[in-house]
Amino acid sequence: AYRPGVSRISSRVLLRFPQRVKNQGTVDFLPVKPRHQWEWHSCHQHYHSMEAFSNYDLLDAVSHEKVAEGHKASFCLEDTSCDAGVRRRYACTAHIQGLSPGCYDTYHANIDCQWIDITDVPPGNYILKVTVNPDFLVAESDFSNNVVQCDIMYTGVYVDTHNCQITRYPQGQYNLDWRILLAG
Repeated sequence: AYRPGVSRISSRVLLRFPQRVKNQGTVDFLPVKPRHQWEWHSCHQHYHSMEAFSNYDLLDAVSHEKVAEGHKASFCLEDTSCDAGVRRRYACTAHIQGLSPGCYDTYHANIDCQWIDITDVPPGNYILKVTVNPDFLVAESDFSNNVVQCDIMYTGVYVDTHNCQITRYPQGQYNLDWRILLAG
């Protein structure tokens, strides 16, 4: 993990996890940026069409204070897999990206930036919170299913994850941002 001011390579501890996002809506989930603004990512060998697709927060299980964070800073959208009877239409190319209704975009745990740096986090109980479309930049009919939380027990050697579930935004929070999107 590169940070400004770090001049030597040091050992880091990374909490790696997969992310699978499904378009449960009725229309395509499309990038906000126009095609000519997409950026080539040499490490991934494809164009990234979005910024801040997901935020990753590690919260203390008792206080709910954030102890570490990560994010999918740039992202390509593609139909990695789809429900039975739904055809894949989008891929990570320079011409067409998106997520079709009934399709999933999957990022495996070994993908660059699919982690939270927990080097300075002591062993204990935590909550992993993953938020998709955190800035509400892509219009959706329902933002209430964009957050997943999992209970995490970190021993200092391994992580045990359980009780993963979709959680709702506080009532009204996403509705306010939705009106701003429509007015903009």
